[in-house]
Amino acid sequence: MEQIVKKYEKDGLTVYWKPNTCTHAGKCVKGSPKVFDVNRRPWVKLDEDSIEHIMEVIDRCPSGALSYEKK
Repeated sequence: MEQIVKKYEKDGLTVYWKPNTCTHAGKCVKGSPKVFDVNRRPWVKLDEDSIEHIMEVIDRCPSGALSYEKK
């Protein structure tokens, strides 16, 4: 099965989300609900928080479905 990877970008930060890897633990939604909102499309809106806080929240993702690259 091919791995789907969604990509979101803001100010040198690229966030990757692998929906098939996600276990829906909710750490992202609880950590930054304005950025990660499952009721919105797209569900990731990076303009809603600081890059530093977004990276901290992504680092807590237990499944590794969320990752990032900082340029």
